[in-house]
Amino acid sequence: MSAIEACRTEALGGHVAACSKCNHPHIAYTSCKSRHCPKCQAPAARDWMAARAEDLLPVAYFHVVFTLPAEIARIAHWNKRAVYGLLFKASAETVATIAADPKRLGARVGMTSGLHIWRSALTHHPTST
Repeated sequence: MSAIEACRTEALGGHVAACSKCNHPHIAYTSCKSRHCPKCQAPAARDWMAARAEDLLPVAYFHVVFTLPAEIARIAHWNKRAVYGLLFKASAETVATIAADPKRLGARVGMTSGLHIWRSALTHHPTST
């Protein structure tokens, strides 16, 4: 957070730049380059989102999160392939069952699943050893 707070301020330093037309000098402060910084990453994020929008089908999309209880997450640490395999299978079956219900959507749906973990060290990643 301290890097983001200091982004483009004198705390991170900078250099003097001059206008190419009138030669008026101004200070250009150094950015933090943090991937979480809205000042540094906003243009890249907008470009990425625009590029992904071209890949989408003209249908409604929904984001659904399935969370493992802490007790099962601890088991997953030692049995990654089995627990995450069950998680993906159960979540797919759940979404398909609910979507097929005529009182809900009454349709066959497709879904893409991804595993999101909270640790940057990927200690719970299903392919780590």
